[in-house]
Amino acid sequence: MAEQAKPPLLVIAAGGTGGHMFPAQALAELMLRRGWRVKLSTDARGARYTGGFPHSVEIEQVASATFARGGLLAKLAVPFRVAMGVLSTAVRMYRDRPAVVVGFGGYPSIPALGAAVLLGLPRMIHEQNGVLGRVNQIFSKRVDIVACGTWPTVLPDGVEGVHVGNPVRMSVHDRAGASYIPPGHYPMSILVIGGSQGARILSDVVPPAIAGLPMEALRHLRVAHQARDEDGERVATYYAEHGINAEVLPFFHDIPARMSEAQLVISRSGASSVADISVIGRPSILIPFAAAASDHQTANARGLVDAGAAIRIPEARLTVESLSEAILAVLDNPDGAVQMAGAALSEGRPDAATDLANIVQELALQEPKV
Repeated sequence: MAEQAKPPLLVIAAGGTGGHMFPAQALAELMLRRGWRVKLSTDARGARYTGGFPHSVEIEQVASATFARGGLLAKLAVPFRVAMGVLSTAVRMYRDRPAVVVGFGGYPSIPALGAAVLLGLPRMIHEQNGVLGRVNQIFSKRVDIVACGTWPTVLPDGVEGVHVGNPVRMSVHDRAGASYIPPGHYPMSILVIGGSQGARILSDVVPPAIAGLPMEALRHLRVAHQARDEDGERVATYYAEHGINAEVLPFFHDIPARMSEAQLVISRSGASSVADISVIGRPSILIPFAAAASDHQTANARGLVDAGAAIRIPEARLTVESLSEAILAVLDNPDGAVQMAGAALSEGRPDAATDLANIVQELALQEPKV
């Protein structure tokens, strides 16, 4: 009896942050539904975000090599570690040949993308931000397709991008366009998220900015605030001492549910956060991370801000007073808040994962780019 053919294999390679891992998870979920096998190649940092991945995804942990950390000897060893990672990954891919390799950025995606180049496999990258990350920039001229989550995306000369949007997880997609309850004289919610690890500046400025709101607003308000472990206790204590109903955690596993219930989201403008806000459709105050490479978080926020869906406050102008004023501008204007929610939805691409999955399947049928 002839051996049954294995389903096609997709190898997803992603670095160790939620910004890379969440869209990777969205693609993995959809490709499994389409009958593909999926392997994820990431490092120890990325492995922390694999809890939401379907159990049938095979997790392959690779050693991350970056010039950004370590002393001189460690930096000198990076090229050798990268080369060994590429070769060992190429051996595994030779034994179990992927139909397509997709990189989502970050140094841990180098071995899989490098091996795909070496073996002449169909390959593509997805860039979540409005500016290519270092690794995606390196591979942008060595892949078949550059898919872009933010548009426009700054690309190297001679490289053309395809705008697909940023894939959102099923838990976000399931709440796409959730009904928005405008601010009013009833229980209201503010969600504060600072990226996958929280943000210290938000922990410093947001609590006093909320405490400075008029008592009429505070009476109805509850806050869900994502803060780093080292900041959590002082943030929770501040809220408690000012009589504000607040839940403070280092990570929310139910952000889609909390976002769909919120009247306002205060957030960094990481690509995944912006995508979630757009797909669910919520007014937001965005505070781009000033030290982000090539100021890509400002680029990420541009679509929502230009559409009238978000208020952007640069870090240099972020004060307790400016943030309190921006919060009140939303909570004191129900009609305006409804318009902001609708404008956010107009920027959303809830079917980004579907579009990306379609590209993957088309790429599997094409002649590879050697």
